[in-house]
Amino acid sequence: MDIATLVGFLGGLGVIIGAIATGGDVLMFVDVPSVLIVVVGTFMVTLMQLSLGEFLGSFKVAMKAFMNKNDNPVELIEKAVELADIARKNGLLALEDQEVDNEFLKRGLTLCVDGHDAAMVNKLLSRDMDLAIERHEVGQNMWKAVGDMAPAMGMIGTLVGLVQMLANMSDPASIGPAMAVALLTTLYGAVIANAFALPMSAKLEGICNNERLNKALILETVQSIQEGMNPRVLETLLKTYLPESKRSAIGDAEAEDA
Repeated sequence: MDIATLVGFLGGLGVIIGAIATGGDVLMFVDVPSVLIVVVGTFMVTLMQLSLGEFLGSFKVAMKAFMNKNDNPVELIEKAVELADIARKNGLLALEDQEVDNEFLKRGLTLCVDGHDAAMVNKLLSRDMDLAIERHEVGQNMWKAVGDMAPAMGMIGTLVGLVQMLANMSDPASIGPAMAVALLTTLYGAVIANAFALPMSAKLEGICNNERLNKALILETVQSIQEGMNPRVLETLLKTYLPESKRSAIGDAEAEDA
């Protein structure tokens, strides 16, 4: 569970609901036509930009923002050095019995143990990485589109409400409901875009970037193990994937283990 996403989402929503509740009747902010125009309309317009499969799959991708558990690159590097040391001393077949939690790394090691040449392993893992990132980017772009479309549909709802209001100026009783539609659609669109869809897209982009970095690190690890690279040299190579502030963490962890 990603606590930051959950706390941020519930906190932002709570602040908005709290502000509404302290200002009077909450039900005055509920309007069915406004919901239909903004919520349903936004998703229908967004659906036009994607296939049905991509649209539905984007909701599954969105769960990554709440349930994502990305591997720590420092821990990946430490595991990579350990595996490289085992392979260098005992051969690639010794990696078959090693416990590896990361599925992408496990897949790469399995290909090595099965005797595939380095070019084929690199091709298979690169294709796997590219397609996984592409799927995640589709979901990320879908939520960005929702963030773009929601305010626009809110504006459309505002115009609808204003037309209804101006067309019935002779009936004072109709002015209030029409104005409510005009204002609430703008509110709904702003909330959906800025309190959910755009932050969701940004979060998924960050997750996607972290996943791309980890998989590139793993791909480098598998290639280096196949080449029989010295574990210390591999560690130095993989540290380049980390910011300067985190590179010393690997040496500190090894000192504690010793």
